Amino acid sequence: MSSHRPTPLTQVSDFDIRLLRLFRSVVECGGFSAAEGTLGISRSAISQQMSDLEQRLGLRLCQRGRAGFALTEEGREVYNSALQLLSALESFRTEVNGLHRHLRGELNIGLTDNLVTLPHMRITHALARLKERGPDVRINIRMVPPSEVERGVLDGHLHVGVVPQSGALSGLEYQPLYEERSLLYCAVGHPLFYVDDAKLDDARLNAQEAIAPTFRLPGEILAHYQALNCTASASDREGMAFLILTGRYIGYLPDHYANVWVQQGRLRALKPATRFYDLSLASVTRKGRRPHLVLETFLEVLAATV
Repeated sequence: MSSHRPTPLTQVSDFDIRLLRLFRSVVECGGFSAAEGTLGISRSAISQQMSDLEQRLGLRLCQRGRAGFALTEEGREVYNSALQLLSALESFRTEVNGLHRHLRGELNIGLTDNLVTLPHMRITHALARLKERGPDVRINIRMVPPSEVERGVLDGHLHVGVVPQSGALSGLEYQPLYEERSLLYCAVGHPLFYVDDAKLDDARLNAQEAIAPTFRLPGEILAHYQALNCTASASDREGMAFLILTGRYIGYLPDHYANVWVQQGRLRALKPATRFYDLSLASVTRKGRRPHLVLETFLEVLAATV
């Protein structure tokens, strides 16, 4: 005559953990009736769930009846094991939450040149908040042309970049941040510097030697450069500023970037009411990237920064 043996417990489910929590409360309260107030459920519901746990484990955990509540030998063993399991779960939860409070690792960010003068300062504020959340985070900034920022994000050398948005590259995700306005400038010493805007017609403007960008821009913005007599080029805005400040060229610069030279009387905007364009700046990340807690935290605070 073969004896029946219960099926071994193959895995511990969320349902099992809930039953073990209830079991712990019953033991610590000293019985079903005493646990009603703590658990907020009826004695009959407690009894049913205890029966479910005993059936699940294939063990008799306690004696109940007129003689009162008492743990069986197996019940004491299961209670001690349950305490270890529930303690380990709590330690796991605490450690994971601690990772959010104590971020570690690196953030490699690529920026288009001369964004620091933007009055919005969203990137600056987001980096500050990232350091508040993770004082041990190491931030590495690379100032490179937009195409190199996008290439760096694609190949994984950069976690995130901020670039002028000029059409999405395959494999990258873009999130608009803000817009910047670019005006057409000349420097002191240029023949147009002291010419009144009212006397300055577009034909004369378009005949001046000008600077073309070699970085990607949307087609509608490139049209502004195609109208000019571009005899020089620059890979970034700083290069354009160098050439404009020679007094020999006109060229477009972001107004926030040019402002310091305007205040010094070294640059002036030419017909700013009509000769301007607006360009969107966006954060860029790689599609399908691996989870990276430092990056996700930076993107979270960047989205919340205004």
